Amino acid sequence: MLKKSKIAEVVPGAVEGARSATGSALGAAAEVKRWSANRKKQVVLRLLRGEPVDAISREVSVPIYRLEEWRERALAGIDAGLKERENDPLEAKLGEATRRIGELVMENELLRKERQARHPLVNRRSSK
Repeated sequence: MLKKSKIAEVVPGAVEGARSATGSALGAAAEVKRWSANRKKQVVLRLLRGEPVDAISREVSVPIYRLEEWRERALAGIDAGLKERENDPLEAKLGEATRRIGELVMENELLRKERQARHPLVNRRSSK
């Protein structure tokens, strides 16, 4: 859609008050990129190596607060990955319980369908 400014010039695709990720006016960062997990990982690795966050922010056109969020999420993921145990007996019991619950739910549904096929009007109310 075209918007007209007060001085009668047409600005194609302009949205009033729109700004890029760095806060500059439209057109400065004309290329809008989608941040894949791999691209975010590369930026976070640079941050963890000690590169200045403000320099990376300007280079990749992402606000500093967003880069810091990415870094915190990455560190939380690292912590979770390192806390994981191999052959954890609790995880094995939980998996077995979940499997058994699934079996019981399936059995319950099959019995309900079988009962309904034998006596289809048992659970209905009368129309009186």
